[in-house]
Amino acid sequence: MTGLILPRRELIVRAGGMAAALPLLAACDRVNEAPAVRKILSMGEEMNRASQRALTDRDALAPEYGRADLSPVFRANGTRLPEGADYPAHAANGFADWRVRVSGLVARPLSLSLADLRAMPQRRQITRHDCVEGWSAIAEWMGPQLRQVLAAAGVRDAARYIVFHCADRIGGAAYYESCDMVDALHPQTILAWALNGSVLPIANGAPLRLRIERQLGYKHAKYLTGIEAVASLEKVGAGKGGFWEDRIDYEWYAGI
Repeated sequence: MTGLILPRRELIVRAGGMAAALPLLAACDRVNEAPAVRKILSMGEEMNRASQRALTDRDALAPEYGRADLSPVFRANGTRLPEGADYPAHAANGFADWRVRVSGLVARPLSLSLADLRAMPQRRQITRHDCVEGWSAIAEWMGPQLRQVLAAAGVRDAARYIVFHCADRIGGAAYYESCDMVDALHPQTILAWALNGSVLPIANGAPLRLRIERQLGYKHAKYLTGIEAVASLEKVGAGKGGFWEDRIDYEWYAGI
C-alpha cells in the first residue's frame, strides 16, 4: 500500500515538530532492536493472540452497526492507485478480466473472476474499521465469505495460514498479508467488492479487498490477486507474514 502508512511515532514527530524528541526516540529504537527486547515484544504479541483465542469463541462476531451509524466518509489510506500499466487497463475494462488465484494447499486450484465471486452467497456487514494510525470509521461491506472460497478450493488439513497477494507495490515490492485459519474461516471474513452499497472505489482497494473484522486495518489487504494456503509463513516475504510486519515490525496478530 503506497502513500505509506507511517509509524505513529514518526507521525507524531512530523506533526508536532518535536525535534527535541528525536534523541529519545532514537534511544527507544536502539532498545527495541535489542534481541532480548525483541523477544519480549514477540512474546507479548503471542500472549495477546493466545488470550483472545482462549477467551473468545472462534466465531465470536465483531460488533455490527446500523445504517444510521455509517461514517460520512470512509477514508482511503495506503495505496490509492496501484503502479504500472496493468491496473489502469483493468479499471478501464471494469475489471471484467480480473482474476483471483486460489492456490497452495488446496485440492482444486481456482482462478475466480468477479462474476464468479458475486455468484456466491453474499454477506453484508456494517462494521468499524480501526486503523493503526489512530482513526476509525464505520462502513458497510459486501462480498462472499472467504471460507466459502476455501471450501470451493478444498483447502487441505495441512494448511495453517492463508496468504493474500495484492496488485499494489511499495518500493518495487508486492504487498502481502496473512492470517491463521481461525480468522480465515471466521464468518465476518469476506472478500469485499462493495462499499456502502456501491462498487468498491479504486482508492479503497477495487475490485476486491479483504475484510477481517477482528483485526486492525493494515491486515485488510487491498487489490487482491491471490489467496494461498500454506503450512508455514517462513517463506512468505521475510518470514513474519506481512509487508509491514517484515519491514517495520508491525505485529502479525493485530487482534482487537
